[in-house]
Amino acid sequence: MKYAVGIDLGGTFVKAALVSESGELLHKSKLPIGFSAKQQTILKTITQIIQETIDKATASNLKVQGIGIGTPGIIYEGVVLGGSENLDGWENLDLATYFSQAFNLPVKVDNDANLMGLGEFYYGAAKGCTDVVFLTIGTGIGGAIIINGALYGGYKNRGAELGHVVVEHSGPDCNCGGKGCLELYSSTTALIKQYSEKSGMAIDDLSGHYIIGKYHEKEPNAVFCLEEHTKYLGHGISSFINTFAPEKVVIGGGISDAGQFYIDLIKKTAFKYMMPDCGNHTEIVKATLGNDAGSLGAATLILK
Repeated sequence: MKYAVGIDLGGTFVKAALVSESGELLHKSKLPIGFSAKQQTILKTITQIIQETIDKATASNLKVQGIGIGTPGIIYEGVVLGGSENLDGWENLDLATYFSQAFNLPVKVDNDANLMGLGEFYYGAAKGCTDVVFLTIGTGIGGAIIINGALYGGYKNRGAELGHVVVEHSGPDCNCGGKGCLELYSSTTALIKQYSEKSGMAIDDLSGHYIIGKYHEKEPNAVFCLEEHTKYLGHGISSFINTFAPEKVVIGGGISDAGQFYIDLIKKTAFKYMMPDCGNHTEIVKATLGNDAGSLGAATLILK
């Protein structure tokens, strides 16, 4: 049996897991990096959590084969090129070389959303499939595309930015430099913003969970906003179905835990507007791995 360390770097925490090739999580841990953390603080924290995980493996007489790291941003050949605005100084950074030299182990690095999708592909909702589109709905919208059993990232791994498909050409400006991107309408951030505008409540007092609760109470603003949110998401997904004809579209992120009704609302629009011949084998399902998806996916860079 082979074992690897899987690292999942987020905006405020870094998570680690000791993972077997069968997908068993033998040890999990999490350390804070704080808001707007500096590069050296992040590197030091990742180093600490990797060492702790390797020590756990050693104590159990398990040999670690290597380290997989999922990080925000655009990554090519182990280097973070940029695109991770919430992490200070997180650009032009050769993570693979840095940690390979620190631990004398093979290290592979990819985008965090890519690796969440890879985790679901090998061990979760898309296990047994060959062609998958994964979306994580949160502050923004991240995504992963798996074609013929392999991650697809475009030329030099710069693509698969599914949250930045344009759904309104005259829509608001997006941080990516475009206008009217999907995440401006269908992220949890967008849902909260729209509900705040309609209800008059402060954004800081709101969450996706709160709005879901109000939806179940049939509160008109919540019903309108959640239906708009899922309609835009469904339209985006219909385009992904037409383009990739996946076996499964997997929906992750905290709001996907709202319940099957949430997935059903998305399906209603996606299946209505897709090309039937493209999507007649497609299922839209909820992710199953939760917060473990990123660490599991990162470990598969070494184990698979």
